[in-house]
Amino acid sequence: MWVWGARRWEAVVVSYQPSPIASESSVPPLTRPQLAEARRVRAVELFEQGRPNAEIARMLGVHAESVRRWKRVWEKGGAHALRRRPAAGRPPKLDDTQVEEVRAALNRGAQAHGFEADLWTLERVGLVVEHVTGVSLSRASVWRLLTGRLGWSLQRPERRAIERNESEIARWIAHEWPRIKRGR
Repeated sequence: MWVWGARRWEAVVVSYQPSPIASESSVPPLTRPQLAEARRVRAVELFEQGRPNAEIARMLGVHAESVRRWKRVWEKGGAHALRRRPAAGRPPKLDDTQVEEVRAALNRGAQAHGFEADLWTLERVGLVVEHVTGVSLSRASVWRLLTGRLGWSLQRPERRAIERNESEIARWIAHEWPRIKRGR
């Protein structure tokens, strides 16, 4: 929604705030597509009540042109025409069962699959996916699988010397560093 700010037009993000009742239950918050569909369904209810487009636009917090477009679609195809449709495009190579098999395999760790270090890389995950499911994925597809469907994130290991002695470091910081800082 656009509102007039101090000196310019500013975009104001209207977000979903779960009610206290909804947040206490196990119902997840609505996604943006679900919110948009709910807004269109509410518009249909208001069309059926005979409300003017401008009033519907104000009530729903959308532009009047959106309401006019929804009304044209509703008049041609009914309320069903304003419902969400499945995403277009190629279906994913891995179904939900295969994704869960991959999740279980990855949770066992990289060393369980014969890798030297317990560190996952896109190439290693791709090999495990191919071994578990028989499906070969590109690096980009492996990344989408990890971040989108499995909920993983990029994490880099800390670089530390193998010889690092934490107790000696703590002693140095407590005793030597203050002495050096004082200049004695």
